[in-house]
Amino acid sequence: MATTHKTRMLIIGSGPAGLTAAIYGARAGLEPIVVQGLQPGGQLTITTDVENYPGFRDVIQGPWLMQEMQAQAEHVGTRMLWDTIVDVDLSGKVFRATGDSGDVYEGDTLVVATGAQAKWLGVPGEQEFSGKGVSACATCDGFFYRGKKVVVIGGGNTAVEEALYLTNHSQDVTLIHRRDSLRSERILQDRLMAHPNITVAWNKAVERFVGDASSGLTGVEVVDTVTGEKSIISADGAFVAIGHAPATELFKGKLPMDASGYLLVEPGTPRTAVPGVFACGDVSDHTYRQAVTAAGTGCMAALDAERYVAERDFARTKAAETA
Repeated sequence: MATTHKTRMLIIGSGPAGLTAAIYGARAGLEPIVVQGLQPGGQLTITTDVENYPGFRDVIQGPWLMQEMQAQAEHVGTRMLWDTIVDVDLSGKVFRATGDSGDVYEGDTLVVATGAQAKWLGVPGEQEFSGKGVSACATCDGFFYRGKKVVVIGGGNTAVEEALYLTNHSQDVTLIHRRDSLRSERILQDRLMAHPNITVAWNKAVERFVGDASSGLTGVEVVDTVTGEKSIISADGAFVAIGHAPATELFKGKLPMDASGYLLVEPGTPRTAVPGVFACGDVSDHTYRQAVTAAGTGCMAALDAERYVAERDFARTKAAETA
């Protein structure tokens, strides 16, 4: 039988942004509910070695970090509910979300922390060598390939920025692009072409990732899009940089988005165009996309949600006194 769950702060998404919002919200007495979604814990649950999250001198495991965040959120009073939200109504004074279980979730405030997923090529070897040479985040994993040969796949701003970033760790970076020109901004192209440690493989489409179970990735098989000739580019690490897809389908026509589907927020804040609705983490961040920045915006969302509730309650009290 369907149940209605009520809270002062409803959080959709359970990655670093959502769980940090929950921790702060619970400590503020908002008794938050977190609806975990299809991937409880977010992208860190499929990330093995994490070396750049502050507070840990040694490498930690992504799933362990998210388990600890969830345990902390529950310890301070968060309710974690497993469900997948299929519809939201932001038109009333109370925000309503409906799960595929049939349950309804009502919140005085709503924190959207649904995240974004990296786009993948979908070629053989990509999943097999994920975490063993294949990655979608140079900032996250580039350090593990210091002094090694790496490739970046893509032709937009993200790909060029990741290739440039990787030169901090590698003296042999190859950018693989399926066309004969890049889509990135001109200033980035100029920096790329001028860098002595970057080579561009033009007109090359990735066919598969190659390697073995013991040593991981050893190379990338490509096909020339002009001649059809196949070849293998040797590499210890390969970074797929063809963009991200924010999980914002639920909010189309209900919250403003940019052309790529990221939720728009007031600059420097997590506030959306709907008062009481806040967006945090990768769902509104197409630039940094790091666990630590997601957690930071989750904190901001909770603080703003607490202020929103306090101001609303104060206004209601004053109105009642003068009635």
